[in-house]
Amino acid sequence: MGPVLRGMTAADIPAVYELETATFPTDAWPIELFEAELAQTQTRNYWVYETGEKIVGYAGLCTVLPFADVQTIAIDPTMQGKGLGRALMNVMIDKARELNARDVMLEVRKDNPVAIGLYLSMGFSKIHERPKYYRDGTDALIMQLRLRDEEENA
Repeated sequence: MGPVLRGMTAADIPAVYELETATFPTDAWPIELFEAELAQTQTRNYWVYETGEKIVGYAGLCTVLPFADVQTIAIDPTMQGKGLGRALMNVMIDKARELNARDVMLEVRKDNPVAIGLYLSMGFSKIHERPKYYRDGTDALIMQLRLRDEEENA
């Protein structure tokens, strides 16, 4: 059986943090940030992919209208290339639509062509660059997916 998608719980944080530090060694969130994010239930939605007892992916979305912002997304390197990242992005985009967000925004390392390619293939466009955004001095690309025009009613 493949990975199961479900909402993230506080009990998942240690495993998510382990994947976070393995995936983003220079940019990992502190464990307390995951705890704080999950506590903000009015504006945050977090999901995990689980295979058996192992968390193999996670993602988080912050929605403060009119924007939804991808807070984080990661897939275990052994599970990459199987469509899990695209599936998590679709879950977040669907949630943003459900909440009537106008745009989905995200930051991505400029030196991550795989992620950038995924986002471009999903309709995101590059709208800005933040020099030296990441701890190691790497620039960030700011990307946007327009879900509806400003004139449309929410």
